[in-house]
Amino acid sequence: MAMDEQHVVERVGWLRAAVLGANDGIVSTASLIAGVASANSSQNAILIAGLAGLVAGALSMAAGEYVSVSSQRDAENADLARERKELAEQPDFELQELADIYVARGVEPSLARKVSQQLMARDALAVHAREELGISELTTARPITAALASAASFAVGAAVPVLVALFSPEGRVTWFVTAASLVCLAALGAVGARAGGANVWRATLRVTFWGALAMALTAAIGHLSGTSV
Repeated sequence: MAMDEQHVVERVGWLRAAVLGANDGIVSTASLIAGVASANSSQNAILIAGLAGLVAGALSMAAGEYVSVSSQRDAENADLARERKELAEQPDFELQELADIYVARGVEPSLARKVSQQLMARDALAVHAREELGISELTTARPITAALASAASFAVGAAVPVLVALFSPEGRVTWFVTAASLVCLAALGAVGARAGGANVWRATLRVTFWGALAMALTAAIGHLSGTSV
């Protein structure tokens, strides 16, 4: 009985956007809250700063991801248009080009040409996009999906330090937010690594280290300012 295989590459697009968004949401919002709280600000000012960071960050992530992935999609479309034109104007050259690709991978020349003819007869543009340009249905750019995933994951990540700040006792906001955020960052690193097939411990340590550094620096700046925001 045939079984469908699940590959990491099938979810690499949304996974990258989601992990990046959640990580950025936790780090940037927790750092902002830690900095404001360390400046001896009121609980109300801390919460306003956290909520503002959540909304602004989510919108910024969505816009940035959409623009970035749209640029990638435009480049892919330009390459496909060029390839479509070449297939129409010089099909024999494109056939040999595809056969040469297979020969370079170890296929016998006559067989490579035969396979190329069969594949091009079925869908010439698709096979050239995959083999020559590296563009396939699994890896093609999807701007809207990436933007929504980034915005949603940022908001979810940013909600953690905001909620912790809401229920933290006055004077202890920085410590509570930092601790909770580091735990969430470690969990995020582990989940992202497992979903992506990477080393769990290395990914967890990397994410936690940079998050801790960012929060420590902003808390230090807020503490040194010593003024209410």
